[in-house]
Amino acid sequence: VQLQASGGGLVQAGGSLRLSCAASGRTFSNYFMGWFRQAPGKEREAVAVISGSGGSTYYADSVKGRFTISRDNAKNTVTLQMNSLKPEDTAVYYCAATRPTHGMVVHDARVYDYWGQGTQVTVSS
Repeated sequence: VQLQASGGGLVQAGGSLRLSCAASGRTFSNYFMGWFRQAPGKEREAVAVISGSGGSTYYADSVKGRFTISRDNAKNTVTLQMNSLKPEDTAVYYCAATRPTHGMVVHDARVYDYWGQGTQVTVSS
């Protein structure tokens, strides 16, 4: 699976951005898709995850109510809509893919096998 993330940029606090990730190579709907982020000096953390069908989602507490993950299996894309952005949302955002396994911790970056190149999101105060 090859992943290509796009949509990052500079936005003022309170603003919105929409990240997209295009996937190619395998049956997209077989994969859980996640958005992760990494700020300077911090560990990579899960932001949001969506199941292959789109029927299940996970959000980090810090983004609940502000971010929405969605997917279009016909277009092989996953999107992260980010609203009410805060300066602490500043990070490089990565999309990732993995085939689900029993007992998998969906917000653990180590279970993801495929990663996009990352896109910078900067929120100014």
